[in-house]
Amino acid sequence: MKPDKRKRLESAGWRAGTPQELLRLSDEEAAYIELRINLAEGLRVHRHARGLTQVELARAIRSSQSRVAKMEAGDPSVSLDLLIRSLLALGLSHKELGRMIGPD
Repeated sequence: MKPDKRKRLESAGWRAGTPQELLRLSDEEAAYIELRINLAEGLRVHRHARGLTQVELARAIRSSQSRVAKMEAGDPSVSLDLLIRSLLALGLSHKELGRMIGPD
């Protein structure tokens, strides 16, 4: 958040903080959520880069289009296993996957 916006909000009585503070997440929980977001975003980006539709990816991984949509949206009902298998099905190398998991 921009410092001037934060200052305006705090002067109006609002408290600005991070999503981690708002949801009272531990560092481990926040890291897990960030990992899921990175994988979901990576799936969408790499699917688009390969010129595939959600339906085509779903066929490749023997799943449904709605499941691919849930994966790309970061739905918590999607397993990390399915996310990773889908990324590998798109042709990502272990090195690329590692960069996605640990972008720091």
